[in-house]
Amino acid sequence: MGFFDLAYAAGLGISAPYWLLKPSARRKVFGALRERMGNGRGRQTSHPAVMIHAVSVGELNATSALVRILAENRPDLRFVISTTTKTGWERSKELYGQDEKVSLIRYPIDFSWAVKRVLDAQRPSAVILMELEVWPNFTSACAAQEIPIILANGRLTAKSYRNYRIAAPLTSGMFSRLSLVCAQEQVYADRFIHAGVPQDRVRVTGTMKFDTAQIATRIAAASEIATSVGLKPGSERIIVCGSTGPEEEKIVLDAYAELLRTNPGLRLVLVPRKPERFDEVAELIASRGYEITRRSKVRDNPMKSSATEGGSAAVVLGDTMGELRAFYSLADVVFVGRTLVDFGASQHGSDMIEPAALGKPVIVGPYTGNFTEVMNRFREAGAIIEIRSDAQTTPSRVLQEAIAELLASPARRNELGQKAQEVVRANQGATARNVEAILGFLPAAQRTNSSK
Repeated sequence: MGFFDLAYAAGLGISAPYWLLKPSARRKVFGALRERMGNGRGRQTSHPAVMIHAVSVGELNATSALVRILAENRPDLRFVISTTTKTGWERSKELYGQDEKVSLIRYPIDFSWAVKRVLDAQRPSAVILMELEVWPNFTSACAAQEIPIILANGRLTAKSYRNYRIAAPLTSGMFSRLSLVCAQEQVYADRFIHAGVPQDRVRVTGTMKFDTAQIATRIAAASEIATSVGLKPGSERIIVCGSTGPEEEKIVLDAYAELLRTNPGLRLVLVPRKPERFDEVAELIASRGYEITRRSKVRDNPMKSSATEGGSAAVVLGDTMGELRAFYSLADVVFVGRTLVDFGASQHGSDMIEPAALGKPVIVGPYTGNFTEVMNRFREAGAIIEIRSDAQTTPSRVLQEAIAELLASPARRNELGQKAQEVVRANQGATARNVEAILGFLPAAQRTNSSK
């Protein structure tokens, strides 16, 4: 048993009184020990395979284009997609559950024996880690088996960088074992070098987040959605607030109440980020006195039109999955949630690229840390509006003022939308650059007619 195995075991033991007594923590720990110890089924084919590990839903979405372009260049390749979280697992099944060339596994806890079991079972020709999921035993095991490790869409925040520098005697080795880092921007590249990655193994390829967005001005599904919930784009103005988190809906509804004073007939669409909050947000809307139209109630019953339910002041609740982009396409102004309230560093920001790709004027709050490199591009082009409250101004007031300014100026809305769309267009292509780098680490292509 190595140093890190002992450290992990000690940490598990020391924290046992906490997670054994707290049911939610106990379920999480036991679930991880059950599912992430490398006991899954091994890969059955002899084809070369790439193992791609992604943690968040956003990272998994970015793997879709990566897998597609790799497969186009190397039809003989098979893929092993690993995740850690429940939401990540569910998203991986949505993306790859029907693809016979893709196997789905749980990423192993970083105990040396669990890692070895996974590598022996999956036999990857290369490993791709999305953004930053670097672990000492995993990188050591890959090095022992001469499996190259490529960090794609590499990102190292200032906080993580400081922590790794403090722990450099323990962490520099795992960074030095990376075969290549494809960094999102130069500041991240520099941090990886200082963290221990040899300089000649680091290159800047841009962020893959832009590549998941589809540039368009119209979406076919949007017309049906608008009709079903009683929205009339073009003849009434519509605000869409997407991926909102707790407390943000209250702020949005406060701003909406003030906006209605000068913009009668203004429509509001709220789309909470988490499905488990749909009922909670519905109750909040109703408590403010608004008639509510729930997309889930009318989606499968076209006769249940919302046109008579809410009138001009009705609030629409987007309580379905996979329709946020269509709602964005109906908007005159978009506010992107998880940016106005501080939910913790790991929860700073939701995807503002999607509405930007649709040419919409986008408003965000100050908490966008998970999209730092993306926001840098939008800021440089003057293609997004950032709002921030202070001791004299409430979040609802600054949001109201930002929306009111855009509603009063169609020219400004059009300008922002065009600039935002151009930023997306100009920054696409990082996935292809990552693929070009990855291909250099793969074995020669097999000549085979097998599709399995």
